[in-house]
Amino acid sequence: MPHAEALPLTVPSLTAVLFGLSGCLVDFGARTREHGGHQGEHAEVTPGALASLHSLQQQQIPCAWLDELPPALSHSLALALPEWIKPSKQLATNNPWPAPHACWEALMELNVAQLDGCVLVSGEPRLLQAGLNAGLWTIGLASCGSLCGLAPNEWQALSPQQRELKRGKATVQLFSLGVHSVIDHLGELDTCLADISLRRLKGEKP
Repeated sequence: MPHAEALPLTVPSLTAVLFGLSGCLVDFGARTREHGGHQGEHAEVTPGALASLHSLQQQQIPCAWLDELPPALSHSLALALPEWIKPSKQLATNNPWPAPHACWEALMELNVAQLDGCVLVSGEPRLLQAGLNAGLWTIGLASCGSLCGLAPNEWQALSPQQRELKRGKATVQLFSLGVHSVIDHLGELDTCLADISLRRLKGEKP
């Protein structure tokens, strides 16, 4: 007996993805804000960041990054990133996080016509709150953001149990904000974005 063909589902594509800079794309543990930094210091990309950006570029999904560090410092951190991903020009000092203005300004600079399908990824609770206030889907990063706050070598020096405890505590704090998903780092982003697309297909709104 022939198998019935499954009806194809059109999964809606994402409109745009915004990233935090420190503690998300670069600067594992978001150490720059706490400890200061010099040209290039803390600029190492976080696990999965470059692969995630490449995947989004291949899908032609516009992206930008946001931060509230001084411009010279944030741009030195961003040197490790591909040139095509641009910073938001809107300074958080004008309307500090968690005000939504920085997220909206970044989307306008990307020439995005709608909020539907726009996602913010960050390990910084105040930026995630700004994304929620702006009406975006939000993805929190547990291990590489400011809630764990450890440099890569410090993170690796922890026992698996210690890492799990810190990761679990950060995850609870992020979900308590109201974020839509929490992942460990950007190596898990593709799967998470696919899940958000399916949630949108089912009619869920941020």
